Amino acid sequence: MKKAFNPFSLNTYVSKELFCDREEELKTLCSGCQNGINMTLISHRRMGKTGLIYRFFDEIDSQKKKDMPITLYVDIYATQNLKEFTQQCAEVIFKKLSNKNGLGKRFLKVLKGMHAVFSYNTLTGEPKLSFEYQEPAAYEYSLQTLFQFLESQKTPVIVAIDEFQQVSAYPEKNTEALLRTMIQFMQNVNFIFSGSNRRLMSEIFSNAARPFFSSTQFLFLDTIPTASYQSFIIEKFAEQKRTISAEAVDFILSWTFAHTYYVQAVCNRIFAENITKIDLTATKQICYEILKTQEPIFMQYRNLLTPAQWELLKAIAKEKQVTQPTSGKFTKKYGFTASNVQRILPVLLEKEMALAMPTVTETTYRVYNCFMGHWLAEL
Repeated sequence: MKKAFNPFSLNTYVSKELFCDREEELKTLCSGCQNGINMTLISHRRMGKTGLIYRFFDEIDSQKKKDMPITLYVDIYATQNLKEFTQQCAEVIFKKLSNKNGLGKRFLKVLKGMHAVFSYNTLTGEPKLSFEYQEPAAYEYSLQTLFQFLESQKTPVIVAIDEFQQVSAYPEKNTEALLRTMIQFMQNVNFIFSGSNRRLMSEIFSNAARPFFSSTQFLFLDTIPTASYQSFIIEKFAEQKRTISAEAVDFILSWTFAHTYYVQAVCNRIFAENITKIDLTATKQICYEILKTQEPIFMQYRNLLTPAQWELLKAIAKEKQVTQPTSGKFTKKYGFTASNVQRILPVLLEKEMALAMPTVTETTYRVYNCFMGHWLAEL
C-alpha cells in the first residue's frame, strides 16, 4: 500500500507549497538584499527562521537566471572557535560550487592554495575540509581569503550565518571585530545573521560598544498569524482527501501557542494517524498521546534542574503564561519569594527551559517546550 505523503514537515524545508505564509518577512529579506543591506534575523528556537531562510533561497534559486545571487547557508551552532567557523564556511562554499564547473574549479584552486585537507564523512560520504595551521592568524587569513573569493564573483552572493550568537562564546575574543572588519566594505556579498538567542543577538547588534552595532536591519520573527495558519492546515489536509474541523484547528493553534514547530508536530502526528475526518475529540486524544510518548524525556529534564528551579518551572506551566512572576499573587500561590523568583528565573531562561516574550509594556513568560509545559501543568 502506498504511503500517503505527510505535508507537515518537522525538520527540513521541503517546498514553498508546504511553507506557510511569511510573505511580509520574505519581502523584507528580498528588499534588504536588493538594496545592499545586511539583515539580523531573530526568533525563538523552532519558530521557523531556518525554514524562512531556505524559503528565501528557494525563491532565488528557482528563478534560474544567470545573474541571480549565489546563496550560501552556514550553520555555526556546533562550532566552538574561529578554526571551526572557517572550516564550516569553506565546506558550505565547496559543496555549493562543486557542481559549477568553472566556478568550482576556481574555488578548488583557492583551497589548494590555503593547504586545505580533504576527507569524507564515513556515514554520509559528504566531503569535509580542514585546515591544520599552527598559528591562529592563519585561520584569519583563510577566512579573509574565502570572503575575498566570494566578493570577486561576477554575480551577487548572499550568505546566511545561522545561530550567529555562537561567535560570542569563541575563545578568540576579537572574533566579532575581525568579522566586522572583513565584512563592512564588501559590496558584492550580503549577509543574513540569524539567531535564536534574542538577548545575545540583540547585545551583538544593538550595543554601541560592540563591533556590529547599528550595521544591520533587524527582522524579528513572531508567530504566524492565526488566520493564515488555519487556512494552511485545513488546505493541506484537504489536498490529501481529509477533513479537519475548524474547532480542531483552533485547539491546535491555542494549545501550541501557534509556535511553528509544535503546530507542525501536532499536525504531523494527526496526519500519521490516517484519520479521514478529524474532529476536536480525536485531536485532543492525539495531543495527550504526544505528551505520554515524550514523558520519559521530560522526566530526565528534572535531573538538570535544582528542586527550586523545577518548582518554578512547574508553577509557570500551571499558569500557562505569567506576566508578573514576582507579584505577591504568583509567589504566594506557589510558595516563592520575589527574591527567589528573581534569582531562579534568569537561570531557567539561560537554560532555555523558560521563554521570555517581551512587548512594549510587559514581558510574558512560559515554558519553552510547549509539550513539556502541558505535561508539567498536570503534575
